[in-house]
Amino acid sequence: MTHIRHDPARLRGLALATLFPGFEGRTAPPAWLARMAAEGLGGVVLFGRNIDPDRGDAGVAALTDALHAAGPDLLVAVDEEGGDVTRLDVAHGSSLPGNAALGVLDDPAATEQVAAELGSRLRACGVDLNFAPVADVDANRHNPVIGVRSFGFDADLVARHVAAFVTGQQSQGVAATAKHFPGHGGTTEDSHVTVPVLDEPLDVVRGRELPPFEAAVKAGAGVVMTAHIRVPALDDVPATLSPAVITGVLRDELGYDGVVMTDGLDMHAISRTVGHAEGAVLALSAGVDALCVGGDTTGPELIESMVTALVDAVRSGRLPERRLAEAASRVRSLRRRLGDVTPAPLARGAAATAAGRVVVAHGDVALGGSPLVLELQERLSFAAGRIPWGVGTSLAARVAGTVVVPVTADGPDVRRAVAAHPDRPVVVAVRGVRREPWQVDAVSRLRAERPGLVVVDHGVDTPAEVLGERYVLAHGASRVTAEAAADLLAADSP
Repeated sequence: MTHIRHDPARLRGLALATLFPGFEGRTAPPAWLARMAAEGLGGVVLFGRNIDPDRGDAGVAALTDALHAAGPDLLVAVDEEGGDVTRLDVAHGSSLPGNAALGVLDDPAATEQVAAELGSRLRACGVDLNFAPVADVDANRHNPVIGVRSFGFDADLVARHVAAFVTGQQSQGVAATAKHFPGHGGTTEDSHVTVPVLDEPLDVVRGRELPPFEAAVKAGAGVVMTAHIRVPALDDVPATLSPAVITGVLRDELGYDGVVMTDGLDMHAISRTVGHAEGAVLALSAGVDALCVGGDTTGPELIESMVTALVDAVRSGRLPERRLAEAASRVRSLRRRLGDVTPAPLARGAAATAAGRVVVAHGDVALGGSPLVLELQERLSFAAGRIPWGVGTSLAARVAGTVVVPVTADGPDVRRAVAAHPDRPVVVAVRGVRREPWQVDAVSRLRAERPGLVVVDHGVDTPAEVLGERYVLAHGASRVTAEAAADLLAADSP
């Protein structure tokens, strides 16, 4: 039997090149991260914890300068979808209309302009790679994690906006990421906490889930991110770990030759099943190139365990060295590709313009006085985290004396709040109604007390009985769409 001799330093460098950890810190990389960056770490992921709200984009730029100084080939990534999911605007809410709003507007040129505006901002912040756009079709109204993050319910609509977003963002030299392959929108569970199942026939998967990813591939997306979901029509293991899904469908059928990255390996679909280290080996064996980790874990021990697992897998023959080298090469070539991009000319203001076009009023919603705003809260989303939302803050900035009251499912009866302010017009902000049925009853009880109340819908697919006759559709919970809604409500106020 012939024993293959492997260069330990080379294997370690190749393994590190596939890893994208998160970390703690807002001003400089910790010592362990700087050391790994110098050894050839593929990239890092910025989370909300890395953003200094007092310094804003200037603080992000200073941090990325320090990261790139530690590792000149390092890719800095962030999860900046806009709408309900933001990192740069974690303190105040997103300055971009989300995908649901852009899908309703259905102007691909506007989507491209918004994405270009985002790309320009990210590049100025020193970010190389953004985990957007979401390419999932919002196919299941009970899905707990996609919803307004999707461009919509129709595969063709989603496909054209995914292509526009990829084109716009990458025109500024920031790689786009189409996610979550092969499609998370039709599931009823969240891969942050379990392994969701997309239990659909193969023809439905091909006809509904895949077209947006085909569009992303044709548009030249720098990255495709996998979903930790099981698709029985394709394989019995999660897509992230499936050669049939990654190599068979994405590589061979769709012809994608760019970087394939996992969704966060800290998510329970991986971390509490096969585990981080084994998940890394299985993902690379399936055809993945980059391993995203660090949502929950931020120290060097876990990263070292993953490096060790990859090196040991090569030495044992489980993972061919050429596969590890191919993965590392794709990650490194993405950095070179981005460096060759000269940003296209850009006109500012696309995001605010799009928000103003898509946020619309039904009925007479002008309040004419200082309102009571009741904001009905949905459960915290693992994807979005704790981000400010709602029309209340924006309305208070426009109408003096506005009172804003957050309302939870297990809080006091909403009628008490109304009774305490008998002379005020009432605004009820709802979010995630299709996943929070208690909000339907709450609005019904409020309307019985105040028939003229105005509903501001920060979600999608909200029942007509909740909206009533006077309502504003904000199509998501971004700050910019909330401001557009507040403009409509404050129209006649002194």
